[in-house]
Amino acid sequence: MKKNQKNDIILIPTDFSEVCDNAIEHGLVLAKHLGYRVFLVHIINKDTNKYLNEENPTRESIAERLDDMSFKYSKEYGVQVEYIIKTGNLFEKVKDVGDKLNIKLVILGTHGKVGFQKITGSYVLKMIAAVDVPTIVVQRRSFKAGYKNIVFPITAQTKDRQKVSWAINIAKIFDSTIHLIPKYESEKFYKTRIMGITKQIKNLLEEYNIKYTDKVIKPVAGNFSKQVIDYAVVNEAELIMTLVNKGSSLFFNSWDEQIIYNSSQIPVICINPHSKKKTSGSGSGWTFQ
Repeated sequence: MKKNQKNDIILIPTDFSEVCDNAIEHGLVLAKHLGYRVFLVHIINKDTNKYLNEENPTRESIAERLDDMSFKYSKEYGVQVEYIIKTGNLFEKVKDVGDKLNIKLVILGTHGKVGFQKITGSYVLKMIAAVDVPTIVVQRRSFKAGYKNIVFPITAQTKDRQKVSWAINIAKIFDSTIHLIPKYESEKFYKTRIMGITKQIKNLLEEYNIKYTDKVIKPVAGNFSKQVIDYAVVNEAELIMTLVNKGSSLFFNSWDEQIIYNSSQIPVICINPHSKKKTSGSGSGWTFQ
């Protein structure tokens, strides 16, 4: 194995809730297409215990449930499914497991942004910030068979181009169409910058024979995140790509949150930026950073 090469593993945290079951289904379909292994991880703490429907859950009863799930899913999807149980802080333990397994991808089910989380920031955003690999966030919307239409927003951030390698690989696997949505900018500097980034992205997509469309949405359509979501709904997109704009805090900007928690429940892949790595469109599988 090459240095720093990730293992072909999808990690899926579960608290046995409906949305986590949906995340597992999503991950199993992807794993089958990709030839990856799936690891389910359950973190025992007071927050996860409420979904167990047991008066006094034990590590043994949780292991029995995960063992049954792993056997069932392996047989149904033809995918190797294993599980890990840890006790403690959700974010720390999931990160530890991900680092130890050297995973390529996380599938995360979200219950939405509710209650006190509206003030303090959500578990989902903290989880995305904790891991250093792409995370696909899913809600209750079921996953069918792949990503035929992928919405790819483009902003003036040059790091947006780091999403291109992932878009190319996903499109290769599912014969997808990439829908490029450059953000409308009135200021000449940003407009020129976005046009340059868009042209480079188109050149790469054409080089690898990836189908694409592009559309600049005018500002009268509302803020950019709303434009992206509305476009995704109209064009029946199965995935939206976004770059994680995380700073020194655990809070994300409002653009990230609106995309991730979109009310249409379209899955979102959140790419963690790597400042020192050059985006490339070569290779196979989901091996790009």
